Amino acid sequence: MGDLPGLGPLLGRAVGAAPQALDAVLDRAVLPGFTRVGLGVRRRLPGWPADPSPGALDGHAVAVTGASSGLGRRTVLDLAALGARVHLVVRDVAKGDRVAEEVRAAAGREDAARVWRCDVADLDSVRAFAEAFLDDGGPLRGLVHNAGALPPRRTASPQGHELTAALHVLGPVLMTESLLPSLSTGAGRVVLVSSGGMYTQRLPVEDPEYSQGPYSGSVAYARSKRGQVELLPRLARRWGGHGVSVHATHPGWARTPGLDDSLPGFSRALRPVLRTDAEGADTTVWLLAADPPPGSGRFWHDRRPRPTAVVPGTDPTEADRARYWRWAADAVGLTP
Repeated sequence: MGDLPGLGPLLGRAVGAAPQALDAVLDRAVLPGFTRVGLGVRRRLPGWPADPSPGALDGHAVAVTGASSGLGRRTVLDLAALGARVHLVVRDVAKGDRVAEEVRAAAGREDAARVWRCDVADLDSVRAFAEAFLDDGGPLRGLVHNAGALPPRRTASPQGHELTAALHVLGPVLMTESLLPSLSTGAGRVVLVSSGGMYTQRLPVEDPEYSQGPYSGSVAYARSKRGQVELLPRLARRWGGHGVSVHATHPGWARTPGLDDSLPGFSRALRPVLRTDAEGADTTVWLLAADPPPGSGRFWHDRRPRPTAVVPGTDPTEADRARYWRWAADAVGLTP
């Protein structure tokens, strides 16, 4: 990436500072850390993890939900560039087909991409997709839960769950559970694409379906992303028994069609420093291709594990996490 306004002074002040300390300051300051500036500084600090080697994913397959636009589109392009065969899991097959053709042309391989239809918020659709994939999809190196939405008003999924809870928590848990036979054949890696917005919210233990009080799409989105992160330790233990690791990452503030549509004022105000889609997808791709594999059950940003709570009062108790997991497991028909 090219030089950015303010990057030179930041690097100048970094001289003599401990890299980890500077990294932590960027993270806590949010504005520089979540933008292109933060990534630009971190890439220049000692200890930045190496990029995946060319061909790191040759012979491997990865499935990505929400792959028809934004970070999902960039993720499948970058995974295919490393040699992966990518499965685009999308609601709109026509849009998915267009991205798949883009992937094939860029990779120079006709078998580089395949499109599957699935509405991740619809648990019946998830079950049908998983059944079809197990019949004909083959083994998976990775599964990326990228599909997301920020609804302006409370919306129910086909099973009656609040939409963000269904799309960001319930659907991904059910899909991963259902695809474990494919993932466990090759030390599979699961990545939940979360959001730094989750830092602002507590785990919604009392009201996971957001059925009480005035509804805010941005709050619902952040609550569900908090839920993803707080489930990591349990999911790591549960899926680790199958040889499958699980990670969550937040992409920082990246300019995508979804951000432009859902938060247009925010997108316009920060446009000069918003990350590109490739910069937003960087850690997701790295987590899937890194060798040796990163440790399971952690929350990542810019290729480093991050704390899961920084705002006072947002760190849940173990009892809260257990209660939230029981709600999620019950909703998708699992034994906690």
